[in-house]
Amino acid sequence: MTTSRDYGTELDLLTKEMHELKQMLSQVINARPSQKHSQTASLSQDQLTDGIEHDLDLGTIFYSGQYRGHNGFRWDPRQQEVHHLLGLDTDKVAKILAALGNKQRLDILFAVLQEPLSGSEIVERLNLGTTGQLYHHTKALLGADLLVQEERGGKYSLPAHRTLPLLLLLTAITDLHDTSHYIELTEARNNVEAYLGENNEGYDPHYLLWAVIDNSLFEHQAGYCTELNIVLHSDTSITVSDNGRGIPIQAFPQSKKTPVQAVLTELGHYNKSASVVASDGLKGINMPVVNALSEQLSVEVRREGKVFRQDFKHGIPQSELLVLGMTKETGTSITFKPNPDIFKYHFDKAAIIDRLAEIQLKFPNLKAEMLE
Repeated sequence: MTTSRDYGTELDLLTKEMHELKQMLSQVINARPSQKHSQTASLSQDQLTDGIEHDLDLGTIFYSGQYRGHNGFRWDPRQQEVHHLLGLDTDKVAKILAALGNKQRLDILFAVLQEPLSGSEIVERLNLGTTGQLYHHTKALLGADLLVQEERGGKYSLPAHRTLPLLLLLTAITDLHDTSHYIELTEARNNVEAYLGENNEGYDPHYLLWAVIDNSLFEHQAGYCTELNIVLHSDTSITVSDNGRGIPIQAFPQSKKTPVQAVLTELGHYNKSASVVASDGLKGINMPVVNALSEQLSVEVRREGKVFRQDFKHGIPQSELLVLGMTKETGTSITFKPNPDIFKYHFDKAAIIDRLAEIQLKFPNLKAEMLE
């Protein structure tokens, strides 16, 4: 059985939406100069300090949007002056963020965004354990107008007018998501004793080097790396290079982040790869820890016929993954300089040569050497 489509109705609908879009665009263009002028003209003396007028031209955000789905909602074109946003009552802003800043509350909102749910359904789906936990969190969300409930103990859902703002907030968070990893790296740097033990005289940087070398050894054990080279530089930095496959460089789905950046910044996700543990350390040292405890780190990846590079400072990316040129080789090179505030000692050439000799005995098919 075939169903015929009403192309005339579909065309009318498309024409109507195009007309609405044109009107929205026209409103934004026409509103910009007049609204900015009126807002600027209404500045009060309170916005002046010590007779000097602050530069309030921090820019304007123009936005509109439409969410087509359950609790669909639409914003007509509007604008916000940045200096008005920065003048918000921070106490109220903190309360709003606090209402959302709880994993279980976010889980509840995520669940009801997909479909309205009863209390018992939420408890079962989120494994809350008791309805008491549910009541504690839903009370806060209901009070903040982030949740509504049908009469007589019915299902919970998100208020229609809150759906689009919440989704846009989550959209912004995706662009800030990597900052959580940078916070973890900072905490690692501030809690260096957990990784390197207590030492008032300065730490041994070789633990970082052994951790980097181990990544090349993993690649060799997987059957891909046959050469390992180390170069000690005059500025106290060091390079570890192998001819393995090279860290994958294609960005993750729905993300701009590459596996290269993830390997060097996601402390928890790659903790299982930490095979090096300092004598008094409680936690293993992996590549993100090396990155966090380095003043500077650069990674060079050779794969797919190209040479890629990305630079970091105290674990934070200083560039995107850049293409430097073409190559027929494959492999990964890590160059890093231990943070001098943490590591008072420099790399010892003799100690490195001894370690490479041990590696050569253990892995006879791997050519491991120190280059001048």
